[in-house]
Amino acid sequence: MLVFVSERESGCDCGVAPLSWVEPNQFWVNTMFIQQRVQVIALAIAFVGIHLAASSSALAYTPDDPNVRRMVDRGTQYLASASKESYRFSPGSFNGYLGEKILAAYTYLKATGDSSADVVSRGLGAAKILVRNIKDGDKGGGVSKEVYESAVGVMFLAELGSEQYQDELKTLADFVYDVQYSNGGFGYVGEKTTDISQTQYGVLAIWTLDHVGIPMEYERVKKCGEAILRTQSTNGGWNYQARDPGRGPRVTQSGVNRGMSLAGASSLLIASDALRLWGDKTKKVENQWDGMPDAVKVYVPDSNAKRRQSATLPREVVVRSISNCDEYLKSAKSDHGHHYPYYEYYTLERYESFKEIALGGETKSPAWYTSGVDELRSEQSDEGAWGLTKRSDNGSICATSFAILFLIRSTKKSIAATSSGTLAGGWKLPSDTTKIRVDGTQIKGEPVATAVTDLLDILEEDGGGDLEGKSLPENMVLPTNPRQRAAQIERLQRLLRGSQQWQARRVAARVLGQSDEMRVVPTLIYALSDPDSQVKLFARDGLRFISRKFEGFGMPSKPSYADLRKAQNAWREWYLTMEPGHVFLE
Repeated sequence: MLVFVSERESGCDCGVAPLSWVEPNQFWVNTMFIQQRVQVIALAIAFVGIHLAASSSALAYTPDDPNVRRMVDRGTQYLASASKESYRFSPGSFNGYLGEKILAAYTYLKATGDSSADVVSRGLGAAKILVRNIKDGDKGGGVSKEVYESAVGVMFLAELGSEQYQDELKTLADFVYDVQYSNGGFGYVGEKTTDISQTQYGVLAIWTLDHVGIPMEYERVKKCGEAILRTQSTNGGWNYQARDPGRGPRVTQSGVNRGMSLAGASSLLIASDALRLWGDKTKKVENQWDGMPDAVKVYVPDSNAKRRQSATLPREVVVRSISNCDEYLKSAKSDHGHHYPYYEYYTLERYESFKEIALGGETKSPAWYTSGVDELRSEQSDEGAWGLTKRSDNGSICATSFAILFLIRSTKKSIAATSSGTLAGGWKLPSDTTKIRVDGTQIKGEPVATAVTDLLDILEEDGGGDLEGKSLPENMVLPTNPRQRAAQIERLQRLLRGSQQWQARRVAARVLGQSDEMRVVPTLIYALSDPDSQVKLFARDGLRFISRKFEGFGMPSKPSYADLRKAQNAWREWYLTMEPGHVFLE
């Protein structure tokens, strides 16, 4: 009989030698030796397990991490399936009929891009009711949280379609200014104490309205920033209901806490960015995907530029204020175990995203994000929700929404979108965004070039949509000349992302899929959700060919929405192994 004794390499502090054979006649002598070594090995395994568990937070997460995507998918499924009874508070409350529905809709839309879902339709209905109530003169009677609701309504409608909902956005803008206090802050309607939490949402609404071109009153934005500076406590933080010392020196505020300090500092950073204190990042468009040629740096007419000229905040004072807040936050206890933990997650993400603009220091996987992901992983319920297994006075709908907005880095996405070609001030792109040229500051719907194939010229004409599917070539070959090839690939990508003609998108998807070019993969992933079923299949098959993963990721020929999401997530994960630094904004 042979007995295997598992032993470690020499040099291990457990003192076990390499694997050895034990002869049968020695077995009685080594029994105790074996038992001791088994105990040592068991302890070593247990130690490794504990160490791995303790170091799991050392993993560097990003919003595209598979674990994060699974959490987000489960959370959005919960929001989509939540029944009307889930909105458990009375109408008029942020945690109720209007506020929760709008927030859930905004979160779902931001995370999935699916505007056709019932949860989005419910949110749109709630937003329209909110606008109607405002028009009817409802100011909340001093107990409502309509500042929150209006801010979330602004973000939701801007995300859903700022051009389509311009009238509603203007109504909400008027309301936000109507309820702003004379000192510049915000709070409960009819009261006067600056509510730092509501001020954060009031200025967030202003920032969003600014970036969709609604005319703004920047002296009032400046006043808001000044109120935030005045109400900062001497220890660097903020409290919930802040005492404004007016022209006097700052005072020591009672009840300063981490959550409100994040909210106060966020408010200051947001107001400063609305005043372009850190520069105007919306004028030039780098690598835009809304139909503009990549080589064009577009100046976007800013309808608010003159309005903004006379309003500013002292940069050095703002930077010092944020630095003082950071010092306070180093020792401040989190609210994660208190009443509004998920509200704080979203506030933290907003603060860090705007601080990246102001002070720099952007990293792909910041420690605060990784820590938050680990915490949220442990708190998500079997239903996919947050706020069910851990206390949250916001309720599970709001808690889940806040958690998802943190996980997807929603504020960072919104900031990025302001620099990706969204036109302000009611300026529209032509209906077919593949046909763009820039003439001075004017954007005109004309072909950007003529040195491309005749078929592409036809497809980009207004009558291109009249072509029959059978007229489209089966094998359209790209040129071998690198410059010509690159130009046509860029044009095809614009067709696939921007054309309203299904024929053009089909040709683009087919040719790009046959190009064997890794750079077109993000565009093909985007095309998996194209409304035309044939475009979806061309994109799927192209991804399989380029990746040499001929089985793909299981997307059937007639995919459900869940199938599409699963396939897109899987392809994104694969692409990030090829291009780790890529950021998907779709």
